[in-house]
Amino acid sequence: MHERPREGTWPLTVHHLNELLLICSLVLLIAVAAVRISSRSGLPSLLIYLGIGVAIGQDGIGVSFNDVGLTQIIGYAALVVILAEGGLGTKWHEIKPALPAAAALSTVGVALSVGVTAAAAHYLAGVEWRQALIIGAVVSSTDAAAVFSVLRNVPLPSRLTGVLEAESGFNDAPVVILVVAFSAAGPVEHWYLLIGEIALELAIGAAVGIAVGLLGSYGLRHVALPASGLYPIAVMAIATVAYAGGALAHGSGFLAVYLAALVLGNAKLPHWPATRGFAEGLGWIAQIGMFVLLGLLVTPHELGDDIMPALVVGLVLTMVARPVSVFLSTAPFRMSWQEKTLLSWAGLRGAVPIVLATIPMVAAVPDSRRIFNIVFVLVIVYTLVQGPTLPWLARHLKLRETEPEDLGIESAPLERLRGHLLSVAIPDGSKMHGVEVGELRLPPGAAVTLVVRDGSSFVPAPTTVLRHGDELLVVATDPVRDAAEKRLRAVSEGGKLAGWLGATGTIKGK
Repeated sequence: MHERPREGTWPLTVHHLNELLLICSLVLLIAVAAVRISSRSGLPSLLIYLGIGVAIGQDGIGVSFNDVGLTQIIGYAALVVILAEGGLGTKWHEIKPALPAAAALSTVGVALSVGVTAAAAHYLAGVEWRQALIIGAVVSSTDAAAVFSVLRNVPLPSRLTGVLEAESGFNDAPVVILVVAFSAAGPVEHWYLLIGEIALELAIGAAVGIAVGLLGSYGLRHVALPASGLYPIAVMAIATVAYAGGALAHGSGFLAVYLAALVLGNAKLPHWPATRGFAEGLGWIAQIGMFVLLGLLVTPHELGDDIMPALVVGLVLTMVARPVSVFLSTAPFRMSWQEKTLLSWAGLRGAVPIVLATIPMVAAVPDSRRIFNIVFVLVIVYTLVQGPTLPWLARHLKLRETEPEDLGIESAPLERLRGHLLSVAIPDGSKMHGVEVGELRLPPGAAVTLVVRDGSSFVPAPTTVLRHGDELLVVATDPVRDAAEKRLRAVSEGGKLAGWLGATGTIKGK
């Protein structure tokens, strides 16, 4: 017996699927082409993706979309992927010294920013206190996608890069808790209980994330999967397990997924370049889908009355709240005023605040549509200002730094031989250029078995001189695998005299 479609609905057919696939693929192609524009202009690509959504929406082509709940669900799923991709690309040696400062910015800094911004929204923009606190919490989170996107084009000292990456990965968790608390029915009566709840959720999320990351990395390093393409899928699945496990344990799923990805990204997993490429591609798809959907949710002709309040709140956030939170929360740490100034200006907002602005809409908070509009305008305007000017500011503060390209090493397990096959690409600028194979001084149990040069391969002799662009195949047994990789990185950094001249292979290593 066939059920008839409910009244007012239509069944999804293959024809509808074909139309949907055509539209989505065209949007993806346009978004991919737009990345070139954003990379040249210095604008975070999110603005272009939001623009595509607005152009497709009600005031553009005419597609009507107002499903806030679906937008929030897809936004959360996209943030999981974006945080996972960011964690996989974050180097532990860069963020380790920055963890105390990043933790302070993500907790004390967020609290200061929420207070100052909420006061501005209430006293300067005439917003009620509850809505003002929601706005303050929503816009106090720096956006991981925007930060990661801009940092790819702005070579900053590793210490600043570590602070910004760790902060953007950490501060989503406490901000989500604050927004949910402020959007709940009834006032927040006991602030100490709210602070305790935030601390507990962060602790649970951190424990789950680290545990899942360690277990996952151990498993992937000791189990040889039958196909290299399975490793990227397994890594992203493990990161997603961390999010779901953290959330189901009443902890912070966002912190869990970031920490799990951070552990996995620094575990020297097999076929790592392929995994990074896969994760980066998923990250782009998540950004495009999320931003286009958020753009569809906006109705530009309704923004008129909210432009001025957004500009006022954004000005206070950018010029007062963010600098105050940075300078006060990092006061215990030894940082120059130039570094604090750049951190203040690099607090980029993006899709995270816009996604969080859907929480009060789903909770039916009064004036929630106005909150969404204010946040949307604020993010657009101040991202247009901050993104392109960040390289200029870094240059004038003399904080730009050019680092040599890291030595690319990909590992594939040889389970039956209890060894590893290392694929080593020698980049431009590497001091391995001009070094003989015998001068690498690899540990016993490791040897260069093949050199690929200009499209041809040959078995090297101990006197074979290595060049830029060469790709080496190195076989290493399990006990010396890490030592062999460390030695290769040291030679790439310091030349054949590495070890005697101080280069150890740990500066660029993960």
